[in-house]
Amino acid sequence: MDRLIYIAMTGAQQLLQQQAASANNLANAATTGYKAEMAAFRAAPVEGPGLPTRAYAVDTTIGADLTAGAIQPTGRDLDVAIEGDGFLTVQATDGNEAYTRSGSLALSPEGELRTRSGLAVLGDGGPIVVPQDSKVSIGRDGTVSIVTYGQSATNVTSVGKLKLVNPAGHDVTKGGDGLFRLRGGGSADADNGVTVTAGALETSNVNTVAAMVEMINLARQFEMQMKLLQNAESNAQRATGLLSTSAG
Repeated sequence: MDRLIYIAMTGAQQLLQQQAASANNLANAATTGYKAEMAAFRAAPVEGPGLPTRAYAVDTTIGADLTAGAIQPTGRDLDVAIEGDGFLTVQATDGNEAYTRSGSLALSPEGELRTRSGLAVLGDGGPIVVPQDSKVSIGRDGTVSIVTYGQSATNVTSVGKLKLVNPAGHDVTKGGDGLFRLRGGGSADADNGVTVTAGALETSNVNTVAAMVEMINLARQFEMQMKLLQNAESNAQRATGLLSTSAG
C-alpha cells in the first residue's frame, strides 16, 4: 500500500512538472534556434529506517534534443544559422561563456555585436566591435568583415571571427536561460569545422503535433495516478472497516 501511495502521489506531482516542460517546448515552437527539452521518469527508494516498502517517482531532465532545425533565409546581413552541429559563443550575464544556436544578431549603440537578448557575441579574441558607418558581412567560416560606407566594395576589412564551438552533446547542459554550458564548467575550444549560413536563421526543432500529443498523454497519465490514489483510499477504508468489525 505504501509503495502504491508514494509512487502515485509523486508520479502525479512530477507529471505536472513534465507537463510544464512540454508546454514550454510548445510555447517556443517559433523561437529561433530553440532546442526542445527532454525528460524521463525513474523510481527511487525512500531512504530511512522503517521505510523499505516506499518508493517515489522522479522526473529526470535527460537533456535537450540537439537535432538541427530547418534553415530559413531572411536576407538580413546579421542573421546567421549554424550548419549542422555546433554553437555560437556568447558572454552570459554572469560573465562566463555560454553557447546558443540563436543567430539573430544586432549591433549595440557602441557597435558591439550582440544577440537580440543583449548578450555579447564572442569572437576568438573576445567581444566583436564593428566601427560606425560600416556595412557588415559574415562569412561561412564566421569571419566578420566590414566595408566602410563611401569606400570601394573591394576595400574589405576583417574585424573578428565568431567563436564557433562543437562540444559533444553529452558534455553540454541547457540552463534555465535557454543557453548551453559545459557540464564541468570552463570554455570550449573553437572548432574550425563549424560553418554558418549568413542571411538565414535556424527554426526551432519542436514538433508541434508531437508536443500536443505528448501533453494529452501526460494529462491522461495524471488522471491515472489520481485514480490510483482514490483506489488506495478506498482500500484503506475497507481495511479499516474490516478491522473495526473484527474488534467488535
